[in-house]
Amino acid sequence: MRRLLIALCLLAAPLWAAPCLAQARSQLGPLCTTDTTPADKMIDACTRIIALKVFKGEQLATVYFWRAVGWNKKGDYAKVITDATEAIRLQPSQAAYNLRGSAYYDRGEHEIAITDFDDALKLGPPSGIIFHNRGNAWRGKGDYAKAIADYDMSIKADAGSAFSFQNRGIAKEALGDLDGALADINQAIRLDPTLPQPLINRTAIWRARGDFGRAIADGSEAIRLAKEKPPVNIMTPPNSVLISGYTHRALAYEAKGDYAHAQDDYKATLAIVASDAGSKANQATAKVRLSLVTDAGAPIPRDAPAPTTQPSAAHAPQQTGAAPMPSPAPAARGTRMALIIGNGAYAHVKALPNPPNDARAVARSLRDIGFTVSEGVDLDHATMQKMTRDFLREAARAQVALVYYAGHGVQVDGRNYLIPVDVELKPGTGMTDAMIDMDTIMAGLDDQVRTNILIFDACRNNPMAQQVAAAGNNRAIEGASGLAAPTSLGAGATLGAGTLIAFATAPGQVALDGEGANSPFSAALSRHLGTPGLEVQQMLTRVRAEVVSSTKSKQVPWSNSSLLGEVYLAEK
Repeated sequence: MRRLLIALCLLAAPLWAAPCLAQARSQLGPLCTTDTTPADKMIDACTRIIALKVFKGEQLATVYFWRAVGWNKKGDYAKVITDATEAIRLQPSQAAYNLRGSAYYDRGEHEIAITDFDDALKLGPPSGIIFHNRGNAWRGKGDYAKAIADYDMSIKADAGSAFSFQNRGIAKEALGDLDGALADINQAIRLDPTLPQPLINRTAIWRARGDFGRAIADGSEAIRLAKEKPPVNIMTPPNSVLISGYTHRALAYEAKGDYAHAQDDYKATLAIVASDAGSKANQATAKVRLSLVTDAGAPIPRDAPAPTTQPSAAHAPQQTGAAPMPSPAPAARGTRMALIIGNGAYAHVKALPNPPNDARAVARSLRDIGFTVSEGVDLDHATMQKMTRDFLREAARAQVALVYYAGHGVQVDGRNYLIPVDVELKPGTGMTDAMIDMDTIMAGLDDQVRTNILIFDACRNNPMAQQVAAAGNNRAIEGASGLAAPTSLGAGATLGAGTLIAFATAPGQVALDGEGANSPFSAALSRHLGTPGLEVQQMLTRVRAEVVSSTKSKQVPWSNSSLLGEVYLAEK
């Protein structure tokens, strides 16, 4: 969601001054270097010019740059990076660094993107567009203060930049400043009422405030605009706006309790081809939530009273489709919910004595500070799957959702799985089907308007390694020690805004089960969870220090956060 990266003509050197074939001068050149040329024709024209082998240096860099623009239109970011890199090798320029940085951003590689934007700014005069794009990358990293500073610079350079106001609003929302966020996004809408993106972001703000009617109305208008006039900005990933619009409206319908229309929108999200990391994350969420709302129970009559937060006016147009199914009553906003599972009584691998004790201790600590807790001990696959799905469904309308798991966990092909007590791995079997995919839990909770905390005290001296390796030999699956960091999870895995994930030990390392009644990690966690006025990341820092001390540095807890502001589990 950003505007054109830079005035592309900055790189348009006098390409055709050198002798060349008449066809290249009169036909291939304009096709290659005109930003309105369709992507395939642009790529073909630039490729044919390169094949002529008559250009060198800055002129050849120009051709590679424009071919990268063509790849960018198609959402093929690997090829964008390849061609932009060649352009930089031949002749470094602001435009080429900026283009490559945006491709890295769209792939979710924010650190590298920031480096490219830094280099772009070093090469030329200050550019509001480059500041804007670097702000996006800082925001992707979760450094919202630096993002806002860059958006300020962009707005200073161009007070009419609707996207900079919009994205500064998103960063303010991330820091908990909903009023400031709404003011910026409203300004973006005033600057350009035809843009669907600001409306999509305002949808999230209305939903965070429990105003589902306005959220759905804004989502509907955004979808209408995106369909009526698809974004022509070559730097907007293909289909990303429509995917985002459907996803946000679906979440608003689901939060309202209208599962029928939520299903329609989730299906629409999944029917669109995604190219960028953000769109793939949205589709991962849509896939999980579609499954949840499809088999949702506890319906209420459709003529039941609407929630008090639902405005009586501004009803949004609804999608056509199958006859609406009865919808459940929305849960009250502000609910803090927790799913606690402790698996130790394994039937086919070495049993663990402590996870049930750990789960009970953590559940007790959370109940003491006001959480509604779903607690399960020694769960088989069917029970664990149902309990997890029920929690994900209910958490859609919670303010804080916390998941704690103690027991065996395993990393397979870079994805993390939690192990039910009845799992039996045999060579040649569908190994991962018998486990609970952590990616599914993360995708199901990926929602910026809720705080999500996931804590895994898993991978305890895993006795399943030999079975994993044996099964992997026959099915090209590789088992690895420890659990994988979120950044190395499989395609579509997410660690969206508003999420903290904590492991009992560092990625790839083994957590200890402990010699007492509890593991070292859960013992420390249950002691510090209820500390009044302790911010959650400070709480985990205390837990880490205690575990390192009690295990004599054999175990170092690890966490990764994209939390939106400070979070206190126990009241100050």
